[in-house]
Amino acid sequence: MQAFKHLDKGDTFPVDQPLSEAGADDYDALMLPGGVANPDQLRMSPDAVTFVKAFFAAGKPVAAICHAPWTLVEADVVRGRTLTSWPSLQTDIRNAGGNWVDEKVCTDQGLVTSRKPDDLPAFCAKMVEEFAEGRHPAQASSVS
Repeated sequence: MQAFKHLDKGDTFPVDQPLSEAGADDYDALMLPGGVANPDQLRMSPDAVTFVKAFFAAGKPVAAICHAPWTLVEADVVRGRTLTSWPSLQTDIRNAGGNWVDEKVCTDQGLVTSRKPDDLPAFCAKMVEEFAEGRHPAQASSVS
């Protein structure tokens, strides 16, 4: 796995399980990291989009920061939800039926979102809280 710091290549990491072999049933929660390049690539992967959608269908908590909500838009799981992101995604979120807000951290039925790296302390605290709560049945009922 190739990591990036913005658009510059960073460290590489071994993969424990390829996405094609992973399933939402194998995990309790999902955290989607931000940046520009990685979320843009992730939303173009049918396996990744299916993986994300499965977490929502199961009512499992999901956290996304910065540009990561692009994948949520692609998975069609923002309709009727309130979330935040990097400001340039607000039109994408609204066009997908979501309600975009400019807040440090936003929580909606197990979905935790934040705007940028400066929001990390609030994002991480809320993410841990939501992950500890576990499943959110209302989240599963919102998946089309």
